[in-house]
Amino acid sequence: MGELKPPGKPFDISKWEVQDAWEKVKANKGAPGVDEVTLAEFEKDLRGNLYKIWNRMSSGSYFPPPVKAVEIPKPHGGGTRVLGVPCVADRIAQTVVAARLEKAVEPVFHPDSYGYRPRKSQLDAVAACRKRCWRKDWLIDLDVEKFFDSVRWDLIIKAVEAHTDLPWVVLYVKRWLAAPLQLPDGSLLERDRGTPQGSSVSPVLANLFMHYAFDTWLARNYPGVQFERYADDAVVHCATLRQAREVLAALQNRMEEVGLRLHPAKTRIVYCKDGGRRGSHEHTSFTFLGFTFRARAARGKNGKKFTSFLPAVSKEAQAKMSAEVRRWRLHRRTWHTMGSLAREINPVVRGWMQYYGAFYRSALLPLLRRINAYLMRWLRKKYKRLASKKKARACWERVTAQYPRLFAHWAWVPYSWWTG
Repeated sequence: MGELKPPGKPFDISKWEVQDAWEKVKANKGAPGVDEVTLAEFEKDLRGNLYKIWNRMSSGSYFPPPVKAVEIPKPHGGGTRVLGVPCVADRIAQTVVAARLEKAVEPVFHPDSYGYRPRKSQLDAVAACRKRCWRKDWLIDLDVEKFFDSVRWDLIIKAVEAHTDLPWVVLYVKRWLAAPLQLPDGSLLERDRGTPQGSSVSPVLANLFMHYAFDTWLARNYPGVQFERYADDAVVHCATLRQAREVLAALQNRMEEVGLRLHPAKTRIVYCKDGGRRGSHEHTSFTFLGFTFRARAARGKNGKKFTSFLPAVSKEAQAKMSAEVRRWRLHRRTWHTMGSLAREINPVVRGWMQYYGAFYRSALLPLLRRINAYLMRWLRKKYKRLASKKKARACWERVTAQYPRLFAHWAWVPYSWWTG
């Protein structure tokens, strides 16, 4: 990449920063933007393309192209959302700025902010929420309506300026915020607020905005109230119903002050009802990051059963995974071997197990058994001599005993519904 610092350039941006940003963008993969240039096509002239980005950024002449608007399903089911897909070159430029900004703001972020942060995950947020639900009887299930479309630019810029003295970081943040969205019909949508969800710099900007709009405000005004926040989804724990109502009313006013609005249908007060808390309330369950928290049967260390307030995979997430399994049409893919089927579906199923199986694993088992049912149907279709249930069952038991880790989910559910 040549020398590390730009001679005669107004902005001191290292070429290695651009190279590192490319490595991150390549690892994250992703679709092409409005220019339809893929990662593979960009890489054909990698040295030249990276030089152009560095040269323009360090000279202040980099202007982002429009962001491609793509509608995608939400990660845990429950509708769709519009994702902004920048061009490959723009993702690299954004990653350079995001890396510089993250170094400045990461140390000041609240420990209960979990979204898009290093060494923090959605499962960490769910685990913290579970513990606090056991300690506090009430909570506010909070959702900011159209958060990424509604964020005020002036407040984002004010927050960025408070944490960096690099003029080029502020300059390019302003330009990215103002970049138009290109809709599927090719028309451009000019915006006056919001930051496209899906761009490389949006997560750190969103976290920085909510750090001041929500995290520090709540910690300052209600120091005894704990919370978990992942982007625009948050759970606020309260000791009493009265406190929950007071905090919710204050949060509604606070969100309006910063140009946001709590979602009227998704924001509500919830009572953590279980075997030891037998009061009544309109809402006794809620969903957070793909897990539904409610009263569930549990077993203590002494072996005794009791009812606890626990998270498990939500119905929406189950429906989304079930639809994915149906789309595979495993029972009709008789040209495959069992090994090739395993190689194809194992990465997906293993991801489901690692995430949704982290809490209350038994709720995920019916889905895994359904995969086995499809595999049994595949076995009987592919091998005519196994058409009878008895022979198919014997073959299944032999294969699962000989290759117990062939399919990822066999570690938990090795039997078919015919053999279990």
